[in-house]
Amino acid sequence: MRPNIASRLEPSTPTLQDLISQIDEGEVKVPAFQRRFVWKDTQALELLDSLASNYPVGSLLLWRTGDKLVTDRNIGDFTLPETDDHSPTDYVLDGQQRLTVIYSCLGAAEESSGFAAGYDLLEDAGFVPLPENPPVHVFPLRILFRTSRLLDFRTALQAHPKGHDLQKDLDNLVRVLTGYRLPVVTLKNLTLDEVCPIFERINSSGTRLSIYDLMVAATWSRNFDLNERAKQLATALEGKDFDEVQGTTLLKVLSALDSNSTDRESIIALRGKPATHLDTLVERAKGALERAVDFFVTEFRVHSLDFLPYEAHLVILAAIFGERKALSDLEVRRVRQWFWRSAFTEHYRGASESFVNKSLAATRSFVLDNAIAADEFGGMPTIRTLLRLGFRKNGAGARAFALAMAKRGPRNITNGSSIDAYSALSVYNKHQFHHIFPQAFLKRTDADADPNRLMNICLLAASENNAISDAEPNVYLPELVNRHGVQAEAIFGSNLLPGPTGFDYGSCSYDDFLEARANAAAVWIGELCGGDH
Repeated sequence: MRPNIASRLEPSTPTLQDLISQIDEGEVKVPAFQRRFVWKDTQALELLDSLASNYPVGSLLLWRTGDKLVTDRNIGDFTLPETDDHSPTDYVLDGQQRLTVIYSCLGAAEESSGFAAGYDLLEDAGFVPLPENPPVHVFPLRILFRTSRLLDFRTALQAHPKGHDLQKDLDNLVRVLTGYRLPVVTLKNLTLDEVCPIFERINSSGTRLSIYDLMVAATWSRNFDLNERAKQLATALEGKDFDEVQGTTLLKVLSALDSNSTDRESIIALRGKPATHLDTLVERAKGALERAVDFFVTEFRVHSLDFLPYEAHLVILAAIFGERKALSDLEVRRVRQWFWRSAFTEHYRGASESFVNKSLAATRSFVLDNAIAADEFGGMPTIRTLLRLGFRKNGAGARAFALAMAKRGPRNITNGSSIDAYSALSVYNKHQFHHIFPQAFLKRTDADADPNRLMNICLLAASENNAISDAEPNVYLPELVNRHGVQAEAIFGSNLLPGPTGFDYGSCSYDDFLEARANAAAVWIGELCGGDH
């Protein structure tokens, strides 16, 4: 049953000065789930011109509540006073951009940062960004409601050759702006759950609130700020290139640790927990995520969040490390089986909340209790599967293959030097990946061939990649084999390439190569999926 909103609306038409006073007193604030101030200077000046022309500029929608929500900023760049716990606060639901311009241009102190505007009285030039040292004929709007400063400015105009006319124009501007009334509709006595759908409906950006945005607002207290704790977590993971873990991911880990579930209902249920419980839960999640990230880095060579196949991998492993600070050798082996199988078979592709919840329980049961079979998370990829996989940046299979190559300890096929897996995988860089049959070569010789097959990719430093360029593979690969001599087998094998003693690189076709590469790679991938490495 939807609330009867009409009975809880309070219309009013305050002056601009009234609104500025309410902001200064901390009675009007912007909730944390609002988007940032994004207007450009031209938009701000157009709004001011509309006000001066006495045009309607739309109404503001406020939500009056005694519940205190987090406001990590108040109005634009300006830090405003806190209200006491017993005073209701009006939170801006619609009109933040307009209200920010009004406060920044008409209400902020002259010396404050943030956008400041002036009105050029000369030749009816209109509103302009306020220069650092404005000429006598440019009226600084921030002194509009400061009587003594306004009178001083008006008096100074007498020195201008057109002073009399400029004073008349100033008086007209002041009269209109001080008399302008802005329609305001205030919603009273609504809960956060009732207000959020209204906000989403009228939000001009069309961007729905994420569950993280809502939970930041719903769980905030003077003793707990989810947004601040998420920032602390990002700082802790920054050195491992995992600092961009999303707030929604943290919420799922919190919920998994608290109720063994990651669905929306379980996450929303966290809002009823006391601040001490949430604080302890976040600290536990922080430790679990740090251990999970360390495990991904050391065990799977996941040196960056960009190369984690799925968010579910991080959530589920963190939930396991929330129960166990360390895993036994057998438990580590089962984590390997779960990870490689689910990554190569794209087990979590498009996974629903219920699917991830089911997998969370299944993975715990498998890793910690050995109660189900590894096949629950997918079988070992077949030769046909490997041949079908394309090289896509966001593809789980491609990421898994890159990690499998990094785990192998690859060496540059050009000079035999070791490849720094951290450098290659810490941040996605296409120049670290080499098309063994170069794209330009295939385009020139076989227009129908797809160069972006996963089995056509290996790790290679950018400089070496450029050196090969579009060389003919039936020429440059045999040359490399001869150059490396007895080391060729090991170097090619480190890249999951077919061994040159059993494969003729000088005469093979592209399809021949892909088939042989898939057979060579399948052996190593099978060992990974079996938990051997």
